[in-house]
Amino acid sequence: MKKQKTDRHLASFSLAGFTYYDGAEVFGQLKVGSKLKMKAEPNNRYDARAVALYYDGRKLGFVPRNENAIISKLLNLGYTQIFQAFINRISPTEGPEAQIGVTVKIKRNE
Repeated sequence: MKKQKTDRHLASFSLAGFTYYDGAEVFGQLKVGSKLKMKAEPNNRYDARAVALYYDGRKLGFVPRNENAIISKLLNLGYTQIFQAFINRISPTEGPEAQIGVTVKIKRNE
């Protein structure tokens, strides 16, 4: 019997808002594969579905608006442990809003 994967790809995107937060301060520490934490910000004045991404307690930016609906809904319902977010690309020569790529996977409920 073939073993089922324990996680599934949910989204890949460039980190939004990188210019405005702590990304430049920790840029040298970031690596492909670095794990990120996600936190819903339902009281965000610009987007009620905002989902912030953190590395080592430092806010890097957000899941882009066009990718955050499902993630935000699940986080706001308390499903905080089902996601795995990590850096999939670092492009130092790109503009700030395209420097960091992120992948989000959803873990299988076992």
